[in-house]
Amino acid sequence: MKNFKTITIALLVAVSTIASAQVKKVDASKSTITWIGKKVAGQHNGTVALKEGSLVFKGNTLTGGNFTVDMTTLTGTDITGDYLAKLNGHLKSEDFFGTEKHPTSKLVFKKIASKGKGVYTVTADLTVKEVTAPVTFDITVKENNATTTFKIDRTKYDIKFHSKSLIETLKDQVIDDEFELTVSLKFT
Repeated sequence: MKNFKTITIALLVAVSTIASAQVKKVDASKSTITWIGKKVAGQHNGTVALKEGSLVFKGNTLTGGNFTVDMTTLTGTDITGDYLAKLNGHLKSEDFFGTEKHPTSKLVFKKIASKGKGVYTVTADLTVKEVTAPVTFDITVKENNATTTFKIDRTKYDIKFHSKSLIETLKDQVIDDEFELTVSLKFT
């Protein structure tokens, strides 16, 4: 009888913990993802659209997140015309993101540590081109907004075109292995 009471209490605690989690859907149309990719001779910047996402809270504390990015929307914003078409075509090719075969990328929060005042350190699994690797970043949550800026090492996702680790002899054509993302999420 004592074991039954213990199991019952444990189940009630587990159910109340799950029930208190609140999933907040991210408004993809009001959220933004911008990117910067650098190379020896300069840089390019642009955008990519969030397809869907959600943040999970327990009370006011961030406890989870899951996002899908529409890689087919990847575009440069620093150039126009034929140069833009050439850049976009190359970024969507197999040299980079291979968007025809891999139209989405995913980010799933795995570990979250509060730093206080709405700032969290998140370790997440990022999947690009069907390759999953961890990324760690700080995210700030305030009211119905969340923002972060972090760098991703593209070579961890089999994106090695003109990587400095591969072409030491072509130094003027080297593209940085890391690119930067700035994310602004609006959720309800």
